[in-house]
Amino acid sequence: MLDETPAAAESKICSCRAKRGDSYMLTKYLEAAMRHAHYEILADDGTYYGEIPVCRGVYANASTLERCRSELAQVLEDWILFRIYKKLTLPKIDGIKLAVKKEIAA
Repeated sequence: MLDETPAAAESKICSCRAKRGDSYMLTKYLEAAMRHAHYEILADDGTYYGEIPVCRGVYANASTLERCRSELAQVLEDWILFRIYKKLTLPKIDGIKLAVKKEIAA
């Protein structure tokens, strides 16, 4: 079996369960995770630091709050793709659970 890229792994998301049926569950998951973001201004250099505690290791630092939010969203997307690629679980956020398809032998 050849290793695939994280982008190819994204297409393996098959089961997205939530209390409400919605065809945009990946988008809803990203939005839910971003609602859990915490931001602060760092005293030593005045830059903005943001993190999503429920998504361990997802953080960003930038000169403006808007740029910090943007970078945090990109880090979150990369984090999700990496976890899918490595077949790692993703945390349930606000009732939204993403799961990766199991490959079926032909």
